[in-house]
Amino acid sequence: MATSTATPAAPAAAAPRSPKLLIILLGVTTVAALAGGGFALSRSSLFAKDAHAAEAPKPVPAAKPIFVTLEPLTVNVQSEGRSRFLHIGMSLKVNDEAAKAQLVEFMPELRGRLLLLLSNRQPESLLSTQDKAKLAEEIRTELNRPLSPSTAPQAVASVSFNTFVVQ
Repeated sequence: MATSTATPAAPAAAAPRSPKLLIILLGVTTVAALAGGGFALSRSSLFAKDAHAAEAPKPVPAAKPIFVTLEPLTVNVQSEGRSRFLHIGMSLKVNDEAAKAQLVEFMPELRGRLLLLLSNRQPESLLSTQDKAKLAEEIRTELNRPLSPSTAPQAVASVSFNTFVVQ
């Protein structure tokens, strides 16, 4: 009898793994994990509070302006030789409805103050832009004077001219 002495073929030796491939694979996995963690952390409430604090505060919208339009006034102005007059229309800017109500309530007295103030002018002193700005400030000051010792001053913030004619 013949015996066979053939040995089974030895399994092929496993190819040794390259340490470079293992290091690269480990590096890619680490970078992916860090990126995912950073993204999750940036979306969490920890950074959301800081993001809202870093935003600039929104400006408060300005209150809607309140204007009181006066009926136009026509006054004689001081002039040498011939008759001259000033025809003026204006709006008064006030801060609140209470100031508007006070102006409307005392309108006859305020118009009287305006007539006295405007009739005391020389026509030549009303021509330039600076003269008109100065007159607007004088009107504001005059209208803000208290009407009586027991009343508070009016709250006229500014005076705007709608019409301004000197003839």
